[in-house]
Amino acid sequence: MKATWPYPQLIAHRLGGALAPENTLAGLALAARLGCRAVEFDVMLSSDGVPLVIHDETLERTTNGKGQVNLRTAAQLRQLDAGARHHPAFAGQRIPTFVEVLQACADLGILPNVEIKPASGFDVETAEAVVRVIADAWRGKTLPLVSSFSYRSLETVRDIAPHLPLALEVVQVPDDWREQLAALDCVGFHASAKDNSIDVLGKCRRHGLPMAIWTVNDWAEAEALYAAGIDAVFSDRPDLFPGI
Repeated sequence: MKATWPYPQLIAHRLGGALAPENTLAGLALAARLGCRAVEFDVMLSSDGVPLVIHDETLERTTNGKGQVNLRTAAQLRQLDAGARHHPAFAGQRIPTFVEVLQACADLGILPNVEIKPASGFDVETAEAVVRVIADAWRGKTLPLVSSFSYRSLETVRDIAPHLPLALEVVQVPDDWREQLAALDCVGFHASAKDNSIDVLGKCRRHGLPMAIWTVNDWAEAEALYAAGIDAVFSDRPDLFPGI
């Protein structure tokens, strides 16, 4: 039987957002200190098939490396510095493995939203690796939420692990959003705040599935979304959400 997922009102974007290097264990530790109950992070495969936590298909923006993530082995990627570009105080942070992040979330009691972020052409392989790691490494009470912009990735998870809770991610809400959610048997729906009106998002929420909206770094904007019925926001600034 498919599990639901208990959306908290605030989800720390990319393991901590703008307050620490994105998608690093330092960011996760900071999110935990701020009292965040859930974090979102991105999973991509190395050239040797190891799922690592990084957002971009290329290395330049967040690390001291160059080139494509999926053309480097996990060992090569793990040698890179993923912290110094954010601030010298974070020098030495590494690209974490998916296993490391899952285990840290379980230890901290934080709910993980795993975004499958496949390199081009690796939708199925990345989804399969995510399912394997969750089965082997997750020890928390609540199953991770698995989300993606990749319809093919979510289809793969649905087919091989139908018990895992899924959420479809879109930028602009498409005309056939109801059909896509039903076909994937989703328990949640994620969309962009910038590319959709609050009215449109509120109408989608009234369809019945929990909704989480990104990326909201302003408390007044968050309040308006909550008032429209939205369940959660992804934020780079969890420090601006006291008491949530």
